[in-house]
Amino acid sequence: MQVISRKDQAQYWYQMEVPYSYVSVDMFSRKFKESLYGKKLDEELSEPYDKSQSHEDALSFSVYSLSKWELSRICASREYLLMKRNSFIYIFKTTQLVITACITMTAFLRTRMDIDILHANYYMGSLFYALIILLVDAIPELSMTIQRLEVFYKQKTFCFYPAWAYAIPASILKVPISFVESLVWTCLTYYVIGYSPEAERFFHQFILLFAVHLSSLSMFRFLASVFQTNNASMTAGSFAILIVLVFSGFIITQSSMPVWLKWGFWVSPMTCGEMDLSLNEFLAPRWQKMLSTNTTIGQEILESRGLNFDGYLYWISLGALFGFIIVFNIGYVLALTFLKSPGSSRAVIMHEKLSQIQGSEDSRDGSCLEKKSGNSPAQNSIEPNKGRMVLPFTPLTVVFQDVQYYVDIPLEMRKKGFPIKKLQILSDITGALKPGVLTALMGVSGAGKTTLLDVLAGRKTSGYIEGHIKIGGYPKVQETFARVSGYCEQTDIHSPQITVEESVIFSAWLRLSPQIDSKTKAEFVNEVLETIELDRIKDALVGVIGINGLSNEQRKRLTIAVELVSNPSIIFMDEPTTGLDARSAAIVMRAVKNVADTRRTIVCTIHQPSIEIFEAFDELILLKSGGHVIYSGSLGQHSARVIEYFESIPGLPKIKNNYNPATWMLEVTSISAEAELGADFAQKYRDSALYEKNMELVRQLSSPPPGSTDLYFPTRFSQNGWGQLKSCLWKQHLAYWRSPAYNLMRIMHTLVTTLIFGVLYWDVGKKLNNQQNLFNRFGSMYVAVIFLGINNCSTVLPYVATERTIMYRKIFAGMYSSWAYSLAQVIVEIPYLFIETVIFVTISYPMIGYYESAYKVFWYFYTIFCSLLSFNYLGMLFVSLTPNSW
Repeated sequence: MQVISRKDQAQYWYQMEVPYSYVSVDMFSRKFKESLYGKKLDEELSEPYDKSQSHEDALSFSVYSLSKWELSRICASREYLLMKRNSFIYIFKTTQLVITACITMTAFLRTRMDIDILHANYYMGSLFYALIILLVDAIPELSMTIQRLEVFYKQKTFCFYPAWAYAIPASILKVPISFVESLVWTCLTYYVIGYSPEAERFFHQFILLFAVHLSSLSMFRFLASVFQTNNASMTAGSFAILIVLVFSGFIITQSSMPVWLKWGFWVSPMTCGEMDLSLNEFLAPRWQKMLSTNTTIGQEILESRGLNFDGYLYWISLGALFGFIIVFNIGYVLALTFLKSPGSSRAVIMHEKLSQIQGSEDSRDGSCLEKKSGNSPAQNSIEPNKGRMVLPFTPLTVVFQDVQYYVDIPLEMRKKGFPIKKLQILSDITGALKPGVLTALMGVSGAGKTTLLDVLAGRKTSGYIEGHIKIGGYPKVQETFARVSGYCEQTDIHSPQITVEESVIFSAWLRLSPQIDSKTKAEFVNEVLETIELDRIKDALVGVIGINGLSNEQRKRLTIAVELVSNPSIIFMDEPTTGLDARSAAIVMRAVKNVADTRRTIVCTIHQPSIEIFEAFDELILLKSGGHVIYSGSLGQHSARVIEYFESIPGLPKIKNNYNPATWMLEVTSISAEAELGADFAQKYRDSALYEKNMELVRQLSSPPPGSTDLYFPTRFSQNGWGQLKSCLWKQHLAYWRSPAYNLMRIMHTLVTTLIFGVLYWDVGKKLNNQQNLFNRFGSMYVAVIFLGINNCSTVLPYVATERTIMYRKIFAGMYSSWAYSLAQVIVEIPYLFIETVIFVTISYPMIGYYESAYKVFWYFYTIFCSLLSFNYLGMLFVSLTPNSW
C-alpha cells in the first residue's frame, strides 16, 4: 500500500543515482500486464474451466444453504432473542401505557359522566384518545427497525437469508406485544371510564384496539424500511400520523371535509378504529333513550360526528384493519427485497480540492517531487516537522508508584458464594513517562492496559485507586491535570457536520489560553494540521462513521489533532491503530511520532502491532494478566534490549529470524508459557537490575526540578462562560446549517402540513352555524399544535442524541461546561422554529379564515411559536433523561 502511495513511495526508491519520480498506479498495472507473471495469468484465465474435474457437491445451485423452513425458524429464533435482550424497551412502554391509562381514567371517571348528549362527547373523546395513544405507542418501532437495517443489508448481500425470512418472523413476533398492550389499556380503562358494561362489547373494544396497535406497528415498520434514515423516517412517520388521524372523522367530520378529499376518510386505518369504537359503544342498549327529536342519544351523537352507520360495519372495518396489517407487512417485505442500503458517500470536498481533482493535482505534485528529487527519498517522505510548534509549553514527566486499582465484585457473584468483595485489576504498578519519549503500553487481553491508561489520565469514575501519581514532581490534581493533558479515546467521536479544520479550531478556541491572540491560534491550528498531515483534507466534513465522511484512519488522526491543538504536555492514546490496515496504521503512527518529536510525553496502549509500528516506539511497559508489570524500559534498536532481557531468562525460547518481536514477547510471557516454565515474570522483573534502574529514575523524577512551580489555573475551564457559549453557538450554527435532513425536512413538513390543514379546514373559521362547526374550529387549532409539535419533538430526538455523546466527551476533556452547550443548543433552535411559525401562520390563518385582526394574528403567532419551542425543548429534555433515542 505504501509503494503506490504518492506520499510514501519515495522512501522505497532504491536507485539513488537516479532522480526520484512518482510511479503511478496505472504504470504499475501496465508493467504487471507486460511482465511474465501478467501474461501467464492471462493465459490461464483464457482457458475454459473444466467443470467435470470438480466434485459433484462442490457447486451449489441454491442461493441459500438452508431450506425455507430452516431459514424462517433461525430468523425467528434470532428475533426472539433480540426481543428478550431488548425487554427493557417493551417493559418501559407497557409501564408508560399503564401510567397514561391511570391518568386517562381520572380524567374520564365514570362517576362524573351521565348518559346524555353532553357527556356522550366526552365518551367519544376518550375513545379517540385511546386510538391516539396506541398509535403513537408504536413510534419506537421506527428507530428499532432502522438500527438493524445496516446489519440486515450486509447479511442479505452475503446471502444469509432472503428478505421475507427476516421480515415475516419480525412481524409475527410483535403480535404478542400488541396483544399485551391493548389488553392492558382495555382492562384498566374500560370499566373505570364507564363504557357499556356488556362483556361482549368489552371484548369487541379489546380486539379492535389490538388490531389498531398491530396495524400501527406494521405501518411504522414499513415506513422505516422505505426511508431508511432516522430523520426521513421520523418525518414520514409524522406525516402518516397526521394523515390517518386528520381523516379519521373525529378532528373534522366527514361531512365537513371538502368533497374532493372525502376519499381520505375511507382509506385511513384510524377511520376503521374510530368507526368501530363509536358503533360498539353508542349502539349499546343504554344509549337507546329517545330524545324529543324522535332519535336515540346514540344515533344523535353518531349523526353529529358523521358516523351513523349500521352495526355490521364493525366487522367489515375490523377486517379492513387486518387488511391494512397485511398490506403494510407485504410492503415491508418488498421494500427490504428491492430497495438498497443507503450508499456511503465520501466527505464533502471544497472548491480548492475540486480543482486539484480536475487536473491540477498531478502536475503540481509531480513538479514538487521533481524539485525535491535531489534530496534523499526517505527524508522527503518521513522527515517530521521538528520544532515548529508556534506555542510554547512545559514538558512534564509522569511518575506513578505502587498504583493499585480495585473494582467491586458484582452482587450476583457474591450471592453465588464468591468470597472476595473486591477484584484487583492493577497490582503495584511503578514507572515513569518522560517528555519526547513515545511509550507503548502492552499486554495480553485483560492485562489492564486501558485500565492503567485511564487511571493515569484520571478517566476512571468508579472503582478504588491507591498509590502515588506525580506530574512534574508534584502530586497530581485532576482539575489542573486536565488542562495540560489530552486523551485520545479508542472510539473516534466527532460532530459529523463539521469540517476537519473547524473541529480543530473549535478545540483551540475552547482549550487554549484566552491571552493568546486569534492570529497566533490560527497559526497554531495550521501547524497542528500539518503535523498530523490533515492539511490536505481540512475542508472535508467529518461525516458519520460507517456511512460517509472520513475514513477510520483520518478520524483517528483528527482525534489526535483535536487533543494536540490544546497544547498539552502529556497525551494518552488508547489503541490508536486498532481497526486500521497496515497503510493507515503507518500514517497514524507517523503522526504520533511527529507529535512526540515536539518533546511531549506520549503513552499509547497497543495491541499486537506490526514490526514497523512496534519499533516506532521508544520505550515499553509490558503487563501480564492480573495487572503486574513484567517489563519497563527501552526497546532499543530493532527491539534489541527487550529481546535481550527476555532471552536472558532461563528456559525461554529464542526469537526466530524476521519474527515480530511484539508477537514473540506476548507468546513467551503468556499464562501457559509461565506455567510451563514455572516462573513468575513479574517477580523476575522485580529482581532484575532493570527494575532497580527504573526505581532510581522514579525517585529522581518524584522531586520537582529546581525553580519549578506546581501546576495552577485560576478557573476550571480555559474560557469564561461567554467564550464557551460563543464557541458552542458557532459550532451548533454550522452543524444545523449543514443538516438539511433535519432542518429542511422539518420546514418542508411544516409547509406541507400547513397546506393540508388549510385545504381541509378551508373557511372553517367563518362558519359558526352549529356546535359541530365550533368543534371543527377547535379541531383546527388542536391539530396545528399537536402535529407540528409532535413532529418537532420526535425529529429532534436522534439529532440531539448524536451530539449528546460528543458533549460528554468534550465536557470530560474540560472544553466547556454543560450549561454552555445546553444553552447554545436551545438558542440555535430559535431561528428555525421561527421560520416554521412564519410559514404556518402566513398560510394557514387566511386559508382557515380566522378573524382578521393584527392583534389576533400576533397572539396566534406567539402561541404557535411558543408551542413549537416547548415541544422541541421537551424532546431535548427526553434525550437528556433517557439512555437512548428509542
